[in-house]
Amino acid sequence: MSANRGSEPRTRRDLVSTLWASAAGVPPLSAGTGAAYRSLFLTARRFVLGRRITARLDRGDIAMTVTAFDSRLDVLAMARGRLDDVRLRADDITWDTCVFTHGTARLHNVRIRPGTPPVLVAAPVHLTLDIPAATLDVLFRQVSRWFVGDVGDDGVARVHLARRAGWGYLVVDARLQESGPPAVVFAPRSLVLGRRHRRIPMRLRAYRVRLPELPHGLELTQVHFEPNLLRLSGTVPEWHLEFSRRRVEVLLHQLRTARVLTLTRWL
Repeated sequence: MSANRGSEPRTRRDLVSTLWASAAGVPPLSAGTGAAYRSLFLTARRFVLGRRITARLDRGDIAMTVTAFDSRLDVLAMARGRLDDVRLRADDITWDTCVFTHGTARLHNVRIRPGTPPVLVAAPVHLTLDIPAATLDVLFRQVSRWFVGDVGDDGVARVHLARRAGWGYLVVDARLQESGPPAVVFAPRSLVLGRRHRRIPMRLRAYRVRLPELPHGLELTQVHFEPNLLRLSGTVPEWHLEFSRRRVEVLLHQLRTARVLTLTRWL
């Protein structure tokens, strides 16, 4: 960062004024604008990495620690208001009553749409959330207190009787519910008693676990087991955010001063 400070505007307000005036106009933008956007990105990255961030959603909050925030940062592309792809990673995520180990977001074709105010656009956005085995066990117990569940180092999910774990277990698969509220359906695939695989009794049915209400526009696309976790994948076809001068000023102020960053209406 220190090597680039000589080319940055002298004050935060100067930087915001330069960016907002440029973004509110019409392309083509100047090379100086591209350098200003790059400075803003690097400044935000420096203050965001390692920070605990709370984003206020329509229902409930999502909190996370940002561990990666990267982009190719082509100055010529940024001079045209384009950031191309942006990749984020977060750890220790809490959303509603759920806890997630890791999460990623890859924003494709990120660009600034000129206007008053300008609009930051990404299309599409691909997201993943990793649910640890301990959280899955809590979800299984919410379905039925008779069962406990885990995901092994082999990526196989097993469900045991809570009081008779040594009797055997069910191997279960996961799929998304096709309609209705967001939910994961756990269906038995095989029954193991001792060392022998048995036919699954007809009375054993699939169990549905409700998920927290999703942010507007997020569509779940896949669910599968990985070693010690369940991974959810989703897509936002297009994400957009009004890029007003006031919003940028508030964000930069929070980045510099707040221990916990609170973002309202950003998701």
